[in-house]
Order: sequence, then structure tokens, then C-alpha cells
Amino acid sequence: MFEVLHRDPQSQARCGRMTLAHGIVETPIFMPVGTQGSVKTLHPDDLESLGAQIILGNTYHLWLRPGHELIRDFGGLHGFADWKRPILTDSGGFQVWSLAKLRKITEEGVRFQNHLDGSKMLLTPELSMEIQASLGSDIAMLFDECPPYPCERKYAENSLALTTRWARRCKDWAVKNEPRSGPGRQCHFGIVQGSVWADLRERSARELVDLDFDGYAIGGVSVGEPEVEMFRAIEHSVPFLPDGKPRYAMGLGTPPQILEMIARGVDMFDCVMPTRVARHGQAFTLDGPIHIKNLVFERDPRPLCESAHPHVARFSRAYIRHLFRAGEILALRLLSFHNLHFLLALAAHAREAIQQGNFLEFKDSFIRRYTSSAKP
Repeated sequence: MFEVLHRDPQSQARCGRMTLAHGIVETPIFMPVGTQGSVKTLHPDDLESLGAQIILGNTYHLWLRPGHELIRDFGGLHGFADWKRPILTDSGGFQVWSLAKLRKITEEGVRFQNHLDGSKMLLTPELSMEIQASLGSDIAMLFDECPPYPCERKYAENSLALTTRWARRCKDWAVKNEPRSGPGRQCHFGIVQGSVWADLRERSARELVDLDFDGYAIGGVSVGEPEVEMFRAIEHSVPFLPDGKPRYAMGLGTPPQILEMIARGVDMFDCVMPTRVARHGQAFTLDGPIHIKNLVFERDPRPLCESAHPHVARFSRAYIRHLFRAGEILALRLLSFHNLHFLLALAAHAREAIQQGNFLEFKDSFIRRYTSSAKP
């Protein structure tokens, strides 16, 4: 399922290849987020032209609307959304944590009020796996409990233990209900928790590795903690994860964060940020993010960035600013396309740098320019 192809001699960065039911994914990789089965404002052909190798679907949202059984009857999410490349689905646990009203966690699962209509719901490890099997994703995440930041150590300990018990139940469900091998097999990733405590991160990683999953994610990051704590969570988890299986940092991040995580041995990333900030007028550039709605760009003839995709580079900053001020939908499409291209190209350049043995030089040069105070 996964093999390491190249290693950077001066860091933990590596290039790998995942062979999944719907295709091959080269790592390190950024994965665009299609919460409702669609990456906002973009057509599947757009994503293919960007080189997106794998996208995300959201178990919680698709379960509530239109329902996993309906999607299953359309051939799973691949058939329903007409996306032919790999898909990863999250477990739904984070959305329950962040969106649901009157949430109550028990051994059975999580009881909550549907954020759409207020109806009472129960999401269990077994149901999460059933939903994801119906969606037909290539990678399914195990149901976990994401502790908030900050939290007391006792809360983090109990949350970690519950996550491990739920992981066992997810595995038991998969053993009983899904094929263990074959080209169409769904892969399963465990999620390391433990908040900011190094020993809890180690414990969580070791317990999940003992259960033997196809890959492992580091969860409970990018939930409001300082960036230094985010990096520590990765550093306290990665050494205890198998070298021969993919590692996934969930829900982040900025371009510099992605490169820092690659240097620490992480292979996979996702975040809603590139399309979310695009809808508010923010564009990534090699010199840091710019806010295209600002007056300074009213007469700016340059493209968004010197590295912009030809699809976007044909338009000036002045024109894209005009589209935002006029309320034109094309503005949202162009910036969403651009920001995703920026991160997908960044991952591709990171792979090249690792293969050439100069990843740290590439990382430091990129971050130095990106975070410089001098803006175009």
C-alpha cells in the first residue's frame, strides 16, 4: 500500500508512493477538502488540471445530507461526485466536536443535536465505519475523540483511552464487514491523540500501532494551540509510528507549516484554508499572502504571483480585485483555483527537493521569502 522511495539526508523528509483502490498517490501530498462531496467553486476537471491526486470527503456532512445510503446507491462518492481518483474520508468525530449542539460523549459514541435541524443523533465507531464503507472512500479514518485546547491532563488521558477503545471497535467492524485484501480494499488510518503531553502522544501511537492499521494520522492539532505546540505534537508522535506506513497531519496548514511538517517526517496534509480564505479575497504568493480587495491592487497589472497557473496568470490583480468588488463568482473560482495550485505545486516542489537531496535548503529559502516583511 505504501513504500518510501527517497529520503532527505538532512531531515526526516521522505518521498513515498501510496497504491490505493482508485490510483497512486505520490507523497508528500496536499489533499483538497471537498466537505460536501465538492471542493468549493471547482469542477472535478479543475482539480485534475491542478494535479490533485486525492481529495477529502466529510463523513459527518454527507451522512446528514444527502445520506450515505443514497450515495452508496450511486456507486459511492466516486460515482456520485464523478471523481475517479482516490478519496479520503474523515470519521466525523471532529465535526461533531466543532459543530454539534449539546454534544455528550459516552462509551457508546457521541450523542448530539444535528446542526441542520436540531434532531437528536448518535454517531458510534461502528456507524462511522459503515458510513465510510458506503461512501466507498479509498482511506477511512477511525472514529476518535478530539480533546480541546487547552484541557486538563486527566481529560487528555481519558480521551486517549477512549480513542484507543473506539479504534479497536472500528477494527472489529472492519474485520467482520470488509475484505482484508484485494485491489478494492478500503484502507484504515488510526488517529494519534494526547494533546500537548509527550508521554500521552507516545502512548497513543504505540497503542494504535499494536492494532496494526494501514496508516496513522496525528490528530488534535490546529485546534487553537500555539504553533510551537503543534510542532511538538508531531515531534512527539512521529518517532513511534512505523517507518513503512504513511503519516498524516490532520487539518493544517499554512505553506510554511506544511514544509516544517514534511521536514519532521509527515507525508499527507489537508486543510479547508486555501479555499476558505480565497472566498474572502486572500491569495497565496511566494512573498506571502495578499488581500486582493485592498485598494493598493486597484491598478496593479501583475498576475497574482509569478508562479501562478496559466489559468489564473492571464488575469491582472486589478481585474480580480474588480471581480470581488462586483460580486462576481469568477473571483471565488479564480482564487480557489490559485490557492490550491499554490499548495499542490509546493508539495510537488518538496518532492523534487527531497529526491535531489536539498530539501532543507528549499524549505528554508521558501519560508524566508514567504515570511519576509517586504510585500509586493
